[in-house]
Amino acid sequence: MEVTEATFEQDVVERSRETPVIVDFWAAWCGPCRALTPVLEQEVERRGGEVILAKVDVDANPGISAAYRVQGIPAVKGFRDGRVVTEFVGARAPAAVASFVDELLAPPRVSLLTEELRASGELPGVLSALEDGDSELALDRLLDEIPDSSPEGRDRLREVAVAVFHDLGHDDPVTVAYRRRLATALY
Repeated sequence: MEVTEATFEQDVVERSRETPVIVDFWAAWCGPCRALTPVLEQEVERRGGEVILAKVDVDANPGISAAYRVQGIPAVKGFRDGRVVTEFVGARAPAAVASFVDELLAPPRVSLLTEELRASGELPGVLSALEDGDSELALDRLLDEIPDSSPEGRDRLREVAVAVFHDLGHDDPVTVAYRRRLATALY
């Protein structure tokens, strides 16, 4: 589906709360864009409605391109839950596009992590905060664990924090603040 500045919020951001949406930022004059389009279309079709493909002409919609920091095309961004969760720039081989879609459709890392913590019984305070949807409290509790942890334990704490950061998104203020705090505490 073609998306414009007027329809982007509804067709991509809001729709991604129900079904993941891949946005292909392209231009008619772009050769790599023309090469990537059928690869994206085929992969989306192969998924039978699990994911939607939206196309944004960067020349006709410069506001969206600027808002999502598109500096080179083709730029492909995967939206889930109203935000970008994975992306790439440039033409890709079919196998790489399939991997990209697999990543977009995979359960969020923090969901898998929550299941692991539940099964192992480790970090009960962190698990409780994650189950309550309180990422900031979970990160505070992770930071509290660091001083008394072994090197292997610190690696596990870092892994858990990175999963939370990934779930929140790269630009989320909590991610930005806690990434610095985590680095300071670990190193």
